[in-house]
Order: sequence, then structure tokens, then C-alpha cells
Amino acid sequence: MIYLLLFLAVAIGYLIALGLKSRQPRQMSIFLAFSGAFLLSMTINELLPEVFEMPTQRIGGFIMGGILLQIVLEFFSKGAEHGHVHIHLTNKTFPWLLFTSLAIHAILEGFPISEKNDILVGIIIHKIPVAIILSFFFINAGYKKWITLTFMLLFALMTPLGNFLSTAVEVLQQYHTEITAVVIGIFLHVSTTILYESSKDHKFNMAKLLIIILGFGIAYFI
Repeated sequence: MIYLLLFLAVAIGYLIALGLKSRQPRQMSIFLAFSGAFLLSMTINELLPEVFEMPTQRIGGFIMGGILLQIVLEFFSKGAEHGHVHIHLTNKTFPWLLFTSLAIHAILEGFPISEKNDILVGIIIHKIPVAIILSFFFINAGYKKWITLTFMLLFALMTPLGNFLSTAVEVLQQYHTEITAVVIGIFLHVSTTILYESSKDHKFNMAKLLIIILGFGIAYFI
């Protein structure tokens, strides 16, 4: 069920983009702001308590490592993880660099998902708008349909793969807490960047403020 829900989050985003074609909705920034606030709240409330079994200094090191890793990934993906694709390609071959960066991010997303927490909900809500914007990128850039479908299919499989590896590979289970701390750093960077970039000229209006508060509130009470 977890694998199916994670896959469907990307599939739903792709289908929404197909339905809208090239017309990205004006409310997209609102959706992104909500997803960023929701993911941030879920990360703090669900994942942070799990890693406090480790010495505080080690926790901080792995969290900072996750932030740094995400910055490196975004150097290649140009911000696709938080809903902004700033890539201009002259050829229309499969974008391996973009895919590799997003695949690493998506695989790591799957590691902390378990029955002990509700981070699955936060990841799903984060993935849908990102999948919409990625799909818009491929549609508007004029990629062949088979390339778009292949990319989105592989992208949809990465987070379920990460969750599978976290339970199937013994050595990864031994370092579950450390990997979760790295993912916390990734989520903190992505979610706060979404909140910062989701407003025009980086200024919050009342609608954005209310939707962010709503995202925080709903995630807190889940």
C-alpha cells in the first residue's frame, strides 16, 4: 500500500499537468506553500523525535550533512525538488543529470517511512505539486512523449525503491537513524526553500500566510 500511494502521488501530478496542458495554474504557488509548510511540520514533529536516541552532536552532524547533500543535488537539478525547474536544454535527449539528482533525493525520501510515523502523508503532499511542475517542464520544453513518460515512471518508482531498500538491506537497517537524520536535513532545506520561493518577490501576502499556518496546523494534528 505504501509503494502504491507513493507511485500514485507522481501519477496524479502527471495527470493533472496533462489535464491542464501547458497552462500552469496561478494557484500553484499556494499549493507549493502548503506542501512546504506541511512537510516542514511533519519533519519536525515526526522525524526529529526518532533520531534523538543518538548523541546530540552526531544528530546535528548528519542533519547538516543532509542539508549540504541537498544543496549539491540542487546544483544539478536546478531546484526541481522544491518545484522550480530552471533548466534550458537545446537537445531533447533524456535528461540524465536531472534524473540522477532527483532519483537520489527520491530514494532517500523513502528511508524514514514506517508504521512508527506519518511522514508518508507529508511526502505524498510534497510529491504531487513537484510532479505537476516537472510534467509542465517536459510538456512545455517539447520533449517526446515517451521520454516524458519514462522519466516520470522512473521518478515515481524511486521513493518506493528507497523504502524497500530501507527494510530489505540489513546494513541500511543498522544505520537507519543516521540516514533518517540526513533525510531530515534534506527535508528542512527543501521545505524552507519552498516557503521562501513560493511568494512573489519573496514577500508573503495574507493568503500565503494563512495557507502556511493551515499546513503547519493540519500536519501537527495528524
